[in-house]
Amino acid sequence: MATTGLVRRPARMERGYAVPSVGNAAIAAVTAVALCTGAWLLRSGAETHPPPQPSAAQARTPDDSDTALGAGPAAGRRAARPAAPVAALPPSPPDRIRIPSIRVNAPLTGLGLTPAGSLDVPPAERKNLAGWYEAGTTPGETGTAIVAGHVDNAEGPAVFYDLGALKKGAAVEVDRRDGTVALFTVDAVEVYEARNFPDRKVYGAAARPELRVITCGGGYSRSTGYQGNVVVYAHLTGSR
Repeated sequence: MATTGLVRRPARMERGYAVPSVGNAAIAAVTAVALCTGAWLLRSGAETHPPPQPSAAQARTPDDSDTALGAGPAAGRRAARPAAPVAALPPSPPDRIRIPSIRVNAPLTGLGLTPAGSLDVPPAERKNLAGWYEAGTTPGETGTAIVAGHVDNAEGPAVFYDLGALKKGAAVEVDRRDGTVALFTVDAVEVYEARNFPDRKVYGAAARPELRVITCGGGYSRSTGYQGNVVVYAHLTGSR
């Protein structure tokens, strides 16, 4: 079964902010990427193309932190001036995530923690289902909201198979239960090896509404599966 295989305990959330967990390093050795088995690649072998991985050009740079990135043909280029801050939304559980540029349109289910302290994952057989960390920040409110999903399962590509192909400036939409849609813009897409997963960077505190979307990624081994994780960084740029 191929899962997100998150290699660190998600941050403990307080008042909408992410507080990095104390025991992350020890837990990583337990959870590792053993969950990222890549059952589809294992079964199909050379006939199967591995999921796309982000290029170095999609990584966060110092200039990206407070700069709006254009969408469409200009995606990936810095805008002429920083965008005005967008007001945070009140807490509301999310029901669906859409990423039009990679054809994602998926319902969301709540996720908790496993006994080992890693983020749980959606059922592998529901390949178009993603999950969000329901003990933490809801997408659109101030803080760091976490969404995770499978890259594949035994039958083939799953909800976030193409996540590594996402570009800076792409749009992410989250339907919320209060009827609003939180609109996010991608700031960066990065891939990390399991042993170097930066939990403070991924799960850490944010003073504005931010979103992380996570799946398996990195190199692939037939004996151990995927070797790391793809992480999308995005921030709230509007709502409707």
